[in-house]
Amino acid sequence: MAIALSAQSPSQMRKLTDNGRLCVQCKGGRLLCGLRACPILDRIEVIAPKAQSLKKDIFGPSPPNLFVGRAGYPEVYAGPLVSFDDAISSQNALLCDDPSNWFGTPIKDIISFRAGFARGMQRSSVRKPTREMEELSYALLAENPVDMEVSFAKVPTYRISFSEVVQPMGPSGPFSKLRVTSNPSIPKKTSTLLEENLDARTAVSELLEHDFGSYYIQKLLSAGLLGKKDRKKMVPTRWSITASDKIVADDHLVKVRNFETISEVLAFSSEYLHNRFEILLLPGTWEFEQFECWTPGTAWNAFGSTASIAHEYEGFGGRSDYAKEEGGGYYAGRFAAAEALLALGRQAKVLVIREIDEGYDIPVGVWEVRENARNALRKGADAKFATLKEALGYLAPRLKNPISSYLAKSRIMGQTRLSAYF
Repeated sequence: MAIALSAQSPSQMRKLTDNGRLCVQCKGGRLLCGLRACPILDRIEVIAPKAQSLKKDIFGPSPPNLFVGRAGYPEVYAGPLVSFDDAISSQNALLCDDPSNWFGTPIKDIISFRAGFARGMQRSSVRKPTREMEELSYALLAENPVDMEVSFAKVPTYRISFSEVVQPMGPSGPFSKLRVTSNPSIPKKTSTLLEENLDARTAVSELLEHDFGSYYIQKLLSAGLLGKKDRKKMVPTRWSITASDKIVADDHLVKVRNFETISEVLAFSSEYLHNRFEILLLPGTWEFEQFECWTPGTAWNAFGSTASIAHEYEGFGGRSDYAKEEGGGYYAGRFAAAEALLALGRQAKVLVIREIDEGYDIPVGVWEVRENARNALRKGADAKFATLKEALGYLAPRLKNPISSYLAKSRIMGQTRLSAYF
């Protein structure tokens, strides 16, 4: 498999993308530049020998999963993922669709196995799904892969799509027929829960109490299986990813806000796919602050000459507005922090600094933020300090960008206290 960038000149790209700051906020998802498609995403081309395996009729394992688009909402294109790659078996199909298992995997391997799934598309109302969507939704309740037969209107065109939120997607096309050919093994708790007519947040709490993972919850939310019967509807996949991160973290924080605070400063770090995370847990009640520093040459600062820093914050009571500076990455980092504090049985102020270097020129989805931050916090503190000044002295040489550029914007540490740190 080969990954390449299309031959657009730097001057053309600068003109198309306006400026690096706009791209960092948009990340190709909101098209803030006013164009019909993101020129940065469109310049990525993937050439793979798997293209010759594509057929009009595909029979293979499905994770199972449902991709719901957002164009035309509430009438959207939705459909299954089904494998056309012989290397993807019923045993590993779930692995290829569950980002919680991907940390440490090279980017080319991730793109390779994602390229082996074809995505079927059928126009459907989010409130009144088609018969095929209802059959697929039932299969989504299963925790294990199911066998599926999908007949496409024509052989899907080979193309890999990339997003700042969703993991890489393989070729797609309209389908005319869908049939689940194996019996889904559905957990009893899930079946019982859906019969109780609970609101979505209560249902999520119940699933978490019974150890269902966040990725399973995200699929149910996207398929419109959670919520009261008269309010159920499919949710576009990119929205459901961020929504599930927020809802699950909110549930964790109900407990975390009642815990005792930590008594010392804890430092954590992790690096993967040219993304480095430096995280500090500070004594005090819950606050969360996250920085994203995109250096020149990265996916969303491809032709900038200086680093572009996005910043988001919330206090003890949370926030009611959307974190538009960082988008889904903010909620993924917040999710990891809330999960870690719940496991620790303590609350804290959390400072996350994410530095992205020039090797990250192809976005793979917001799961990278979630799993990188999770890895940092799960493997234990790298260092402990009695004071914040000591912690910042440790942190400063580990960062590529001057620590003063973060401290000057920090709500947790405060601009007026800069002189106290050095």
